[in-house]
Amino acid sequence: MLWLPILLSTVFVFITANILWMAMPFWHRHDYGKIANDGPIMDILRGTKAGQYMLPSVEWNKLSKEEAKEVMAGPGGLLIVRNPMVFNFPLKLISFFIYNLIVATFIAYVTRLALPAGAPYPHVFRVAATAGFLGYSFNTISDSIWYGKPWAITTRFIVDGIIYGLLIGGTFGWLWPR
Repeated sequence: MLWLPILLSTVFVFITANILWMAMPFWHRHDYGKIANDGPIMDILRGTKAGQYMLPSVEWNKLSKEEAKEVMAGPGGLLIVRNPMVFNFPLKLISFFIYNLIVATFIAYVTRLALPAGAPYPHVFRVAATAGFLGYSFNTISDSIWYGKPWAITTRFIVDGIIYGLLIGGTFGWLWPR
């Protein structure tokens, strides 16, 4: 019964996300900085297995207070390594579409639990848009809290989530079963 709003909202979010990420150079293009002279870093990472790493690689509970203070005075970060650096753009787009389809399906589930068929547009919009906003925005906040992701980038992701939520809310409200 909800396949049409699920599918259409998936398409709308997919298209909008691609516009935000690829066609609007001022929006996400500068989310990732560049490291000057990254050659030595790349040389070190050549033998590193693909995965996610924390730098520096220390066991905090085994450091003396002086060692911990010294480590905290230096740089640190979260490093995601893709090794080898294989990137299949069409496959990533397909995966992203499927991800959006799954998110829209859960939004449909939550909205249907909250509202009966024939619910008025504003109620459907409010529930679906809120679920969409939560589904697309709040996962990034913990990255700023725990890993130091810049809040400006997190804010852009939240704005993206607001846009996606509004699209989903509008689509579900428009196509909600009568």
